[in-house]
Order: sequence, then C-alpha cells, then structure tokens
Amino acid sequence: MTIRFKEPKQPLSRRAFLVLGGAAGAGLTLSLPTAPVLAEDKPAQTPFEAYLHIAPDSTVTVLSAHVEMGQGIFSGIATLVAEELDADLAQMRAVGASGNTKLYNNVTMGGTMQETQGSSAIMSSFDRYRRAGATARAMLVSAAAAEWRVPASEVAVENGVVAHASGKRARFGDLAEAAARQPVPADVALKDPKDWRHIGSGQLRRLDSVAKSTGRQDYTIDVKLPSMLTAVVAHPPLFGAKLKSFDPSSAKSVKGVVEVIAISHGVAVLAENTWAAIKGREALIVEWTYDQAERRSSKQLMEEYRALADQAPTAIAVTRGDVNAGMSSAAKVVEATYEFPYLAHAPLEPLNTVVRRQGDTLELWGGYQMPDHYQTIAAQAAAVPYDNVKLNVTMAGGGFGRRGTPDAQIVIEAIECAKGIDWRAPVKVQWTREDDLTAGRYRPMCLHVVRAALDPDGKLIAWKHRVVGQSILSGTQYDQYVQNGVDPSLTEGAADTPYTVPNFTVEVTHTEVGVPTLWWRSVGHSHNAYVMETMIDELAAAAGSDPIEFRMALLHESPRHIRVLGIVAEKAGWGLTLPAGRFRGVAVHETYGSVVAQVAEVTDDGEGGFRVDRVVCVIDCGTAVTPDQIRAQMEGSIGFALGAILHSEVTLNDGVVDQNNFDTYRVLRINEMPKIEVHIVPLADPPTGAGEAGVPPIGPAVANALAAAAGRRARVLPLRRDA
Repeated sequence: MTIRFKEPKQPLSRRAFLVLGGAAGAGLTLSLPTAPVLAEDKPAQTPFEAYLHIAPDSTVTVLSAHVEMGQGIFSGIATLVAEELDADLAQMRAVGASGNTKLYNNVTMGGTMQETQGSSAIMSSFDRYRRAGATARAMLVSAAAAEWRVPASEVAVENGVVAHASGKRARFGDLAEAAARQPVPADVALKDPKDWRHIGSGQLRRLDSVAKSTGRQDYTIDVKLPSMLTAVVAHPPLFGAKLKSFDPSSAKSVKGVVEVIAISHGVAVLAENTWAAIKGREALIVEWTYDQAERRSSKQLMEEYRALADQAPTAIAVTRGDVNAGMSSAAKVVEATYEFPYLAHAPLEPLNTVVRRQGDTLELWGGYQMPDHYQTIAAQAAAVPYDNVKLNVTMAGGGFGRRGTPDAQIVIEAIECAKGIDWRAPVKVQWTREDDLTAGRYRPMCLHVVRAALDPDGKLIAWKHRVVGQSILSGTQYDQYVQNGVDPSLTEGAADTPYTVPNFTVEVTHTEVGVPTLWWRSVGHSHNAYVMETMIDELAAAAGSDPIEFRMALLHESPRHIRVLGIVAEKAGWGLTLPAGRFRGVAVHETYGSVVAQVAEVTDDGEGGFRVDRVVCVIDCGTAVTPDQIRAQMEGSIGFALGAILHSEVTLNDGVVDQNNFDTYRVLRINEMPKIEVHIVPLADPPTGAGEAGVPPIGPAVANALAAAAGRRARVLPLRRDA
C-alpha cells in the first residue's frame, strides 16, 4: 500500500500519528505521516481514511470531513472522538480536511462526494468518528500494556490519561510513537450509550467560541500572502448579459490598481488591496450585450407563473387515490394560491477564494461546502492534475447553501484572474455585499396552487397541489435525482407529506428563467412547509377543529410528529387563555430526518402591525450529540427564517436586481427577535440534523397566529397583513 501525503502546513513531530480507516467501517490503520492530511490514493488501491492525529503535547486534532460555517460541526465531531477516546475535552482541536473523496465522503448522501449540506454532517460522522476514537484508544492501551508489561485489560483511560493500578500513568502524547507501532484491531467495541460522558452532556465549549468572541478567528477574507493581489469582479448588470468591450484606463489610474482583465464572468480589477480594487471597479467603463439576458421583472414572471398553473403540468411528483372523485364528493373545498419570492443566502462573509500556483502545484484557500468538487473544477481550470491541487480549508462566515455552487464560480474567477497575470502573484477574489445580492444565486421564486376537500364529518379526503418554479438540480452534478421530470428539491415537504390523505396529487411545472438559483437553507421545505401547514390550519378552521387535534388525526402513521406536537402544546400552554391582543399559531414539519414543531405567539397592535413575542420549539433529532449547539441552531434558524418570512425578497425590475445591501434586503433585526424556548426530545435513536429543521415551521406558525388574530390568511411572502 503506497500512501502519499500532502505538504504539511507546519512541521509535525515524528511522534504525531494519524488514525486511518476504511470507508465501510473496516479495520483502522495507524501510520506515521509527514502531514495531517492524506492525499487522494490511486483508484485501484485500497482507500484509507484519516480522522485524527495526536501530538506530543497530547493535543488531539480531529480532521473534519465537514466545513465549519458557524453551525458548530467541528465541536460536534470532536465530541464524538473524545467520547470513545476518553480524552479530556480541553485537549480537543479540529481542522478541516480535504483531498480525498474516499476519506471524507458524505456517507448519508451516496458516499460519492465530500459535502456539508442537507443537515447531514453529524449523521455522516456519528459512526465514522466514534470508531476512529475507539481505535486510537485501543492502540494507546496496547502500547501502554506492552511498555508496562501488564495485561491490556488492566489499563484504563480517563480524561486523556492512560493509567494502571500499579501507579503507572502516561499522557496520550507520551504513548503516540509506541501506539503507532501497534497492530490495528480488526474491530473495536463502541460504548453503550448509558456510559457516555461527553455525548449529550453539552460539556464541550465550542472550539471556536473564544477565537470568535475575541476577534481572532481567521476566515478566507483574512488570508494574506506575500505579494497577494485582491480582485473584485464587475459582473453583468443583467443575468445572461455578455461582455462586449471595456476601457481599463480609468480603472488603472486608481492608485493601487495593478491590472484589469476580462474573465468568463465579467471584468476583474486586480489591485494591491481591496479598497483600491473596489474604487478601480467603480471607475471601470464596461459595455455589455443583452441579446441573451433575462429582462423580465418579478411581477411579469409571477404573472407567467399564474398562467402556467392553469395549464397542464410538466410532471407528476406523486399521486394516489382519485383526487377528482374526492373533490366531487366533498362537503367543503378550500382553494388557495401562494407566492414566494427569490431569496438570497446573505452569509455574513461574502464569497471569496485565494489561489496561488507554484510550479505544477495549485493551492486554494476557502471554506467550501463541496471541497472535492471545487478541487476537481480547479484542477480542470488550471490544467493541473487533481493530486496537485492543495486545499487549505478555512472557517466560513456562514453558508446556508451558498458555498456549494455546482459551477464553483468563485474558484473559476480566482483562477482566471491569476492566469491573467501569468500566475506571478497569489490572487484573492473577494465579493462585496452588493455582489452577493445582485450576482445571484437565489432560492427559486415559486407559485403554489392548492385545492383541498373535506367530507361532511370534517375529514380531509382530497388534496391537489401544483408547484410552479425553476429546477435547481437539473444540469448539475445532482441531475440524476431529477426523476420523471420532477426536481425533488422543488416538491420536498409536500410530495412526501406525513399527513394521511386518501386522494392526493402533487404536480410540477418547471419554468425556464435566466435567474440563477441554488439550494437555500432547508431548500424546498422552506416554501412547501408554509403551504402545507397554513393550508392544514385553514382546513382545521373550516372543519371547526382544534389545529393540533386536526393535525394529530391525520398523523396516525407518524408517531414522531404526534410526539413533538404533544410536547409543544404542553410547553406552550396550548389552550390556555392569552392576554388580550395576543394569538397563537402552530406548525410541524420534518426536514431531512428531523421533526420540529413550533408554536408562535404574536401580538396584534390593532393597527395592521404585529410583533412575534414568543416561540416554543420542540425538536426530535435522535441522539443529541451536543445539546447546546442544537438549541443554538434552533434559535438561529428561527431568527434566520423570521427575517425571510417578514421582510426578505429579491425582486427584479426589467431584469435588474433591486436589492444591493441590507438596507434594501431586510433581514431580522435584534429588536425583532422573539423569546425562544427550545426543547429537545430525549432519544437514543441515531442522530439526524439540526442545521435546517428549525427554518420551515416558523413561517406558517406565525402566519397561523396572524390568521387567528385577523381572520385572514397570508398567502404572499414576505408577510403582508393585507395579503
């Protein structure tokens, strides 16, 4: 077996060691590396995986397969390793890993790509990293037993110390070299959950909390290399517009501007610093051609969507029973049309990448949600072998899906800029907030049309649902998931509803629009949950039923949903009298394996305005590896989604995006944040995700509370009281 390692970021002692293991949970191997990140092996060779290394000072550094974007995954994975390793939490560290899909693939998403999305990081890591910790522990114990000439069964490990009853003690770092020479156990036993000390305890302080709180955490935006140039790009003002010509003279007259070059996505201004690059771009004179540009406005697009909803669908996502027969026998039929705008991701750190080429080696700095995919594209763009692409994984200042684009545009821009100056200096491409909001990509604008029927007893007997919108997956590396003409990212949360409806159909009309779209936090669930949960609430009112009781009657095959609804009703005091002017609404939804119920309390000011005062949130996400982080994710998700529900929208006027910063693209402000109570269902089931599940329910919960207040249903987002 030939193992090749990438150049180390900093020298490592010979005593530092890696834990390596098979992708399918096979035996683990201990190796003495020259660096902590393993390069891609030849396809014909057996794949090995690298998960952690132990330094002479006993620091345990976990090599995370998932990028840290603020969601706390570094700390979560470190908790998994520390549990089985019996490490002291204070000795745990984590860094991002890359360079080998076989090592760091996401096992919950097909195992073909390294990716951080779909709230799957803990799911993918749960067994993998616990086994890594357990194997390292076993080899440390074997090394100690051999050195002390005692049975391994008599050696104990606790809080990072290996000890024997005779009084012999050693730290992990003291045993690292000897442990590296031990045979790898063919299998290791994992702890019984009742013996867990770290998982579920919340004892591990987030590994990045101190650095972030003190301003010492570095991101890609902070990367500075000798002689590095910073580039900003003048993107076309309309999507699909092409560069016709440009005059660089005015830009080059700006102090600090070094070069102005045409690239595939526009015109790049390279300068000695960011400010000079921005000022150079402002001075740049560019002429565009608009023959293939998208010139329709948002209003025009929505009018076309409404017309398409009246025509035959392009595909059927799901159908069962006879919807037409159900409608014809109904005592009541409720119809509703819902409109959702384009939404930007708006992470705090806009997109960026640093690239440097030295000989045949291409080096990147960035926090990407699909690192190996970006490395593949980088290798192609720079015409170097994949193995010659080195990625330095940085912390990312937010992602929400935006750092995982199919075309890796930000990397292409950086490579083209560096090629344009013959690679003579490293280049950082830095987007501004204005670029982030006006250059795409967005959650698709969507139209939903729903007809639902109740029988004379108030039971839901038929549901017909049409979704009109752009496909995200078509034409990307995920194109294989588009089956029978249906992009599941457009229908998820509706086509797979847990509600038992005997006659049920979800239809799809895919639209062709020149506005670039992308998965947005919770993807299709973000709009489908709103439709499902507000319509269910409206049907409950039409049936004269309590909203929670009505839901539970339709969820008899979904005990998890019933459980969270019962808990949220209890914790929120559902049914208790509220103060005058205050109203409640409820919603429940499953997102990527986790079920969340939320009750929102709003105060109606009597003048058309309202305030969200309180949100009670219950989540079923299986084993809660790090409860504090789960609570933080729910709180952050609610704040994130409230901004979108109440304020956010990307609109176009003759194809030009209207919003360009947070003064026009409104997100939630601190004074609008409600009191939030999070309750985690205590379970021993395998973990599911928490990064997105809190987003979908809050919109319909608030809308349902507003309906209780005013008797009107809000079907156009962002929320308007006159909708």
